[in-house]
Amino acid sequence: MRTLEEVQATLEIAKLKEEDLLSTVHCLSFGDNVSSSDYCLMELDETLCKLIEAGESLVIRGDKDERAVLCSSDKTYDLKIADTSNLLLLVPGCRTPDQLSDDQDSIHIWGFCNSYWELRKQRPKLKKLKKLLMENPYEGPAIRGQEENTENRYTMEDLLERIQASEEELKTHLETIHACQIDGYWRVLDFDYEMKLLGHVAQLVDSESWSFNKVPLHTSLEELTPLEPREMIEHCLNCYGKRYAESGEVFYALNEDSVCRGLALMLLQNAVKFNLKEFQDVWQQSVPEGMSTRLEQLKGVALVDRTSRPETIGLLRVEDLPEDTVERFNHLFSLREKWTEDDITPYIQDLCGEKQTTGALLTKYARSSMQNGVKVFNSRRPVAT
Repeated sequence: MRTLEEVQATLEIAKLKEEDLLSTVHCLSFGDNVSSSDYCLMELDETLCKLIEAGESLVIRGDKDERAVLCSSDKTYDLKIADTSNLLLLVPGCRTPDQLSDDQDSIHIWGFCNSYWELRKQRPKLKKLKKLLMENPYEGPAIRGQEENTENRYTMEDLLERIQASEEELKTHLETIHACQIDGYWRVLDFDYEMKLLGHVAQLVDSESWSFNKVPLHTSLEELTPLEPREMIEHCLNCYGKRYAESGEVFYALNEDSVCRGLALMLLQNAVKFNLKEFQDVWQQSVPEGMSTRLEQLKGVALVDRTSRPETIGLLRVEDLPEDTVERFNHLFSLREKWTEDDITPYIQDLCGEKQTTGALLTKYARSSMQNGVKVFNSRRPVAT
């Protein structure tokens, strides 16, 4: 027990006034083996608190060589330890001062911490997904007498264990990269095989003189099933079109931008640089009748070089660039010293966090200047080429 003089001396050292203290005083008691390593605290925002209260789970994901992230069903959060100078006490059945009574026993402390996990919403880390699925891409049905490669195949549960993303973000990206489920495993199509499927569909649309906005599913399957499995034809239509029903029949409206982009990738796949004018001519001839090709359709997948003579175009897909922001900018500036805002925006758009703009990213990681009356951006630091 402390004497009144000892309490007053403590108040003076702490620079506290006696009248500011609560009239009710309670002693704290600690268990015999209480340690700061017994518990970890995590600070949750209102949204995550409601998820926990509703009985939903939060999952920590990451391999041994990765920085851990926390995932809800639809969002991903960065985990960071925050230290505090105030000792955080864990008290079961903790009460506020107005709930305490004069005759209450001492308060028992279960544990204590001087740090906690702080959460910050971040982009899911999805680059690894394509890398895993490309270990064994689907190249079509196995040829008779040839065994299919069953190694390196992943179920949804396998992917959730390996990929640092929420389930909803993972499913959305699987759709983006045109992955499909085959025999219970998620597979990405081999590029040549996917283009073969798209070629079959495009040729059928032309030969039947269909509007690309009204491609009948039943007839398409009847015509193309002798060439490829029904499931793959329908998957191709789902990737490059939108399904709808009319008068009891199912149709697909092919997405002009998606089809033109896919066929452009096929043309650019094996060429380092392509004469821009020649490319545009060949590209327009390769798409179904009625579709119009435009360079805007290739934002984020191909880059035009207006400074070369003749002008050229080459493959540069945003999905092949580093996920880290600093590494992304370094890589881009190693490819081209100066970028216009229109050229660089498709390659940094996905780096933007909540309420962040590409303009803010450029201000932070690049330096602007005027060149021939056009604003261009270059690196703030020397870049190894």
